[in-house]
Amino acid sequence: MRYYRVLGLTEKSGDMKLLLENIKVLYFASDCVEPYVEIITVKDSKRRLSLCSSEGSEAEEPEDQEEVDLPVLGDHSQLLDEHHLKRLSTQIPARTQGYKWQLVYSTAIHGSSLKTLYRNMADLDSPVLLVIKDMHKKVFGAFSSEPFRASKYCYGTGETFLFSFNPDFQAYRWSGENSYFVSGNLESLAIGGGGGGFGLWLDADLYHGSSFSCPTFHNESLSSQEDFIVQDLEVWTVRN
Repeated sequence: MRYYRVLGLTEKSGDMKLLLENIKVLYFASDCVEPYVEIITVKDSKRRLSLCSSEGSEAEEPEDQEEVDLPVLGDHSQLLDEHHLKRLSTQIPARTQGYKWQLVYSTAIHGSSLKTLYRNMADLDSPVLLVIKDMHKKVFGAFSSEPFRASKYCYGTGETFLFSFNPDFQAYRWSGENSYFVSGNLESLAIGGGGGGFGLWLDADLYHGSSFSCPTFHNESLSSQEDFIVQDLEVWTVRN
């Protein structure tokens, strides 16, 4: 996929060119983000959710069910099997497909520490997949467009989503109501918010967690109970 940036864009251009029928041009801009133009194929556009949101608009649904390659794991997972990967492959962005996923953090290997999780991601610049199994054997988690880190401000993009296999697979995409995608400090990690609770919240020991409905994703509680205890946790990243 090729990206074209328009730097210092202040007014509409009067120049227009015809594009091939299988090409789409998406324009993104906000008060705090440098505007840019992204050129993608129509096929890819059907497989990813637009990062833009406007009142009364909804993301395009695929017109047909395309065959999507399953994510390839470069390491053994204690939480993900073919069933999980098949469902997740329909949701992860097209730009991550076709690359191998590597295990960045696992409570079984690295112990239970949010500080260690941050440290293992310090040099990453790629999306991450967080997978949790609670004490009730429920599997759920989140895809983040950026690696987890401690920050004073929320970060991430509309590619971020929550998911749950509880028991059937559900994916909760960005609602467009706010941009509280990911926030974290040395005491906790939170994904989604803006209401009475976070979509997914973990403490510093990665042992206690909670999941509430939140405006960011309009999700249901990911676990069988709003407060849960973590049995195992893994974080994966795609390396291209």
